[in-house]
Amino acid sequence: MTYHFTLTTPRLTLRPPRPGDEDDLMAIHDDPEVMRYFSEPAWTDPERPARQIAEDAAAFAAREYFRFAIVLNETGRQIGNCGLFRLHWQNRRGEVGYALNRAHWGKGYMNEALRALLEFAFVELDMHRLEADIDPRNAASTGALERLGFQREGLLRERWIVGGEIFDSVLYGLLRREWESGQAAAAT
Repeated sequence: MTYHFTLTTPRLTLRPPRPGDEDDLMAIHDDPEVMRYFSEPAWTDPERPARQIAEDAAAFAAREYFRFAIVLNETGRQIGNCGLFRLHWQNRRGEVGYALNRAHWGKGYMNEALRALLEFAFVELDMHRLEADIDPRNAASTGALERLGFQREGLLRERWIVGGEIFDSVLYGLLRREWESGQAAAAT
């Protein structure tokens, strides 16, 4: 099966990361505020973006995971990323992850990007279930997932240790039929 690896929305293009994205990628992931609720600390290694781009390109080719660069059409610059990880093809399940440059918070870009990603997951990849594992203190992420129809399913206590800090994780899930129902409601 051939997949379309460029997704477009009115303001954004989601595409595989590529050489030349290193500075934009570093600007996202070296910001402690952006990385505050991640399962890893802010990046400090200047070689990390190039390694990440190479790993992501190989993963796309192997269908291991799909991390898209979120590019603002107006500028052609990468402002974030979103992807599908921990794919279980037999069970048609995957996990959603995302990050956005702080300068672009609060403008609806992540919601727009995630809507395109969900359509890719449920239509092109034929996924049955998507999950998200987030820090319960991250109110913006909680709101983003709930606006997209994800349901809170459980609390995983003291799941992550990042920079010496121990914190919980909340698991969210979205079933294909729930997504389809939301799509139908939005169309009316």
